Amino acid sequence: MKKKVWIWVLSIVGLIVISTAGLFLIFMKTTNELGADFEDAGILVQKVSEQKLGESILVTGKVIPEEEQKVFLDPENGEVHEYLVEENQQVVAGEPLFTYDASKVDAEYNKAVRSRDLIQNRLKIEQNEIATIEKRIGEVRKKVKNGDEEYTEEDINLLSKEKIQSEMNVEDTKDELASAQELINELAATKQSMTVVSKIDGIIVKVNKNVEKTEAGTNVPVIHIISSEPYKVIGTMSEFDTVKIQPGQAVTIRPKVFKDREWNGVVESVSHFPDEEGGMDDFGGGGNVTMYPFKVAITDDTSELRQGFHVSLEVNVSGDEKALAIPHMALTIDEEGLECVYVLVDGFLEKRNVQLGEMNDEFIGIVEGVADGELIVIMPDESMHDGMEVTFYDEVE
Repeated sequence: MKKKVWIWVLSIVGLIVISTAGLFLIFMKTTNELGADFEDAGILVQKVSEQKLGESILVTGKVIPEEEQKVFLDPENGEVHEYLVEENQQVVAGEPLFTYDASKVDAEYNKAVRSRDLIQNRLKIEQNEIATIEKRIGEVRKKVKNGDEEYTEEDINLLSKEKIQSEMNVEDTKDELASAQELINELAATKQSMTVVSKIDGIIVKVNKNVEKTEAGTNVPVIHIISSEPYKVIGTMSEFDTVKIQPGQAVTIRPKVFKDREWNGVVESVSHFPDEEGGMDDFGGGGNVTMYPFKVAITDDTSELRQGFHVSLEVNVSGDEKALAIPHMALTIDEEGLECVYVLVDGFLEKRNVQLGEMNDEFIGIVEGVADGELIVIMPDESMHDGMEVTFYDEVE
């Protein structure tokens, strides 16, 4: 019985030894194959090219329409008679939006017109009377001159006085007519104000027919119009940015609601006067800074944007000039503390010291050390050295 137990124990031990040896051989083979593949993996290189470098400034803003019109009810005009537009409707400048009840004004206007017409008729009569008197004076003067004893100079004087009185009456009537016309003009303006029109070409955003009206009018607009022109962006920037940002500089606009999408724009204006609502804010270490309003024109199609979208803006304050540049991860420091890169030339690495220029978040400008189109190593490691042979590499675009 003991002999059988020992046979089973020895058998199990043997199987364990054989299995372990097999696994070890498989591990060694796999490791050698991976090592060979790693050695043949090569290096990553990229061509030196011209890039836009220099400083850019980040600010935030909000999308707004070019223009907008908000119409509030005027309590002096009474009740609204009829709304003539609907939401989402296109309108042009001068197009009627709604009318007030103008029946009372119409009655006053018609009455004023009738009164003016009566005064005009009276004026014509008075002017005709003057013409008659002048004719009579001429006839009497002729008879006196011809020796007609029935008429004397006294008759001429009396007719002259009558003419003067009639002329005074005409002047009074003209003043009365002018006053009547002024009243008509005022009532006509009031009639015109009873029809509210659009001041811009745009789209009706809101028609609010149930606005609560107070003695002062309304707290919210009954009609809101935004212009059909491309949207713009407004915001505020610190006093430190205003000395660098100027009209005409290029802007990259990134709406927060769209990931990985950009719109192009240009700085339109930077105010010389502080923002009244947020002129002084905490900045950095707790000091105060003045904020200034700015406006950016969006040069790309804005049909996918909406009023009120919040955006981040990157303002290029260095212009559009380009310079030779390399990625940050291509730069390394040698044992002497000098900046250098590895350039791949005819299958061998050349270690070159470089003179750096301006930079941005992705690239470093190279003033001296490499030429346009040369292949530089991306992410060099400590194993690389001058004159090292490279049998395989991958080029990054």
